[in-house]
Amino acid sequence: MISIYTDGAARGNPGPGGFGVVMLAGVHRKELSEGFRMTTNNRMELLSVIVALETLKKPGSIVTIYSDSKYVVDSVEKGWVFNWEKKYFAGKKNADLWQRFLRVYPKHKIKFHWVKGHASNVENNRCDELAVAASHGTGLHIDSGYENAN
Repeated sequence: MISIYTDGAARGNPGPGGFGVVMLAGVHRKELSEGFRMTTNNRMELLSVIVALETLKKPGSIVTIYSDSKYVVDSVEKGWVFNWEKKYFAGKKNADLWQRFLRVYPKHKIKFHWVKGHASNVENNRCDELAVAASHGTGLHIDSGYENAN
């Protein structure tokens, strides 16, 4: 069983942003983060989940994702994203990332769990620290999905 904590942040929304991930499996711990020069909070929230899932090496992993993003959690748990896919994401923001998510999602057994942000969850708070630090970093990446669409 793998526990994944995720968070995203954008300064200005849109603005510079980043994501943070903490992955836990038994005694193993992995932290990931990356910063972008222009993006949105929702894109970083979703990208954090995607990058974490793409990092998993063993197909069929049992995964619980903890996120403070209602946008991400509700979109999956309430099935919205699957309806958007049927309609080719017509009029939906972040279609590029949702399509990327849908390529990796079926490879594992995933359950989402919403956690309150900036509360007492140590790992979620660590993800926030990683995301904010990444957004302030040097050599920020280009979020081409955002920048090409705007």
